[in-house]
Amino acid sequence: MKIAVDISLYPLDKDFIPPIKNFIHRLNNYNSIEVITNNMSTQIIGEYEVIMSILNNEIRDTFEALPKAIFAVKILNNPS
Repeated sequence: MKIAVDISLYPLDKDFIPPIKNFIHRLNNYNSIEVITNNMSTQIIGEYEVIMSILNNEIRDTFEALPKAIFAVKILNNPS
């Protein structure tokens, strides 16, 4: 099943841009998903199992690297 995820990262730190850029850069290293970035969020499109596995790893890595951060995530099935 194909899904689209709209995700935003809010590092709770004065220097918030580098962690966001790092997260987006890491997502772009996956060939199995489509990554679309705009000013407010990043959209990730791909197979459900692939996307969820990637998010599990990348969100965990971000939380381990940052003292405080918020992820806002919306998931849509069957994107066109």
